[in-house]
Amino acid sequence: MKTSAFYPRWIEPRIAEALQDTPVVFLAGPRQSGKTTLVRQIANDKGLRYLTLDDQLTLLSAREDPVGMIRSVDRAVIDEIQRAPQLLLAIKKSVDEDRRPGRFLLTGSANLMALPTVADSLAGRMETLALLPLSQSEIEGHSSNWIDSAFTGKILNCVAPSQGQVLVERVLRGGYPEAIARPSAKRRNTWARQYMDAIIQRDVRDIAGIEKLDQLPRFFSALGQTAGQMCNYTKLGGQVGLDGKTASRYIGVFEQMYLLRRVDVWAHNRLNRVVKTPKLQFLDAGLLATLLELTTEEVLHNRTRFGHVLETFVFAELLKHTTISEGDYRLLYYRDADKYEVDVVIENAAGQLVGVEVKASATVTKDDLRGLKKLASLAGDQFKMGILLYDGDETLPLGEDIWAAPLSTLWGG
Repeated sequence: MKTSAFYPRWIEPRIAEALQDTPVVFLAGPRQSGKTTLVRQIANDKGLRYLTLDDQLTLLSAREDPVGMIRSVDRAVIDEIQRAPQLLLAIKKSVDEDRRPGRFLLTGSANLMALPTVADSLAGRMETLALLPLSQSEIEGHSSNWIDSAFTGKILNCVAPSQGQVLVERVLRGGYPEAIARPSAKRRNTWARQYMDAIIQRDVRDIAGIEKLDQLPRFFSALGQTAGQMCNYTKLGGQVGLDGKTASRYIGVFEQMYLLRRVDVWAHNRLNRVVKTPKLQFLDAGLLATLLELTTEEVLHNRTRFGHVLETFVFAELLKHTTISEGDYRLLYYRDADKYEVDVVIENAAGQLVGVEVKASATVTKDDLRGLKKLASLAGDQFKMGILLYDGDETLPLGEDIWAAPLSTLWGG
């Protein structure tokens, strides 16, 4: 297995492009997704000074004298900027005096744009890009974009599909470079548990000022049980003695740290989306599998708990594709009162849709197509394609604009 430094990161050309015409570029994503490896390489290539706020002295300087620190650098990479948000005002002042492109490349393990003061102060001066854990395309070295292809009516080919046990192992491994580099599931689980503990103990303090940290690990575990399901805040909070409002705020913190995402429901009338219940999705299947203590052995004997983890895996892969796609896409889901549902609905800027249904087995039945057919009839001309991803090796038509395709088409080849 390659070390994280040797995986191609498809976001790299986007960063280079942004640095050519934008004064500040912000690379956001969860801790350990490979941001530091990538920006250090860019700093070397472009002659930028590299500063990390994980270094205590640099952090002290940033907090005590942000203006002085920014004045002392001309062009720089500043890693983990969320640890000293006061630097952002100093950066704004510096950039207003000198608008040269490519002056600052910032990274952060929290979504700074969720903080209103930041969004206002750097509007028009900063471009934000996301680096999530490795996609399967990056692991395999294939650069085709599954979503862009789907919107042109094509499904990517896969030369050697991952199926059965190989697919299960791929899903449970997730995409964090450090986890992938470990030789066994046991070692990966140890890494994932320590990673989640460290984030809750350290990063939550940085961005949220939450007092009752002792409740967070239990609450995070409770969230694991509801992955891929609709989000009832009162019920979720009740499991660990929190009210619904607090539960929603805590979920917001985990969202800011790129651990999970609330996914809105697709509705024909966009205004109707606001009142519908979002669904909760984790952004890495490996972390979710560790939270659920789900093993390859269990899945091979009983696939009951695998469905939600597989859906998480597919959602995360699609989300990674949106960060480097040519088009601009939103990931939604569909569910109605009659229990017709589609796991992921991808919508482009023009309102056109591709529906994606995820099936953990190798057999496909007529019932598996109910949701996609309903979505197609509701969306009419806006419906581009419905794709049922399954644990098989054939891409076959199943009706007008509806296809079954191997899960492995997600990373092409």
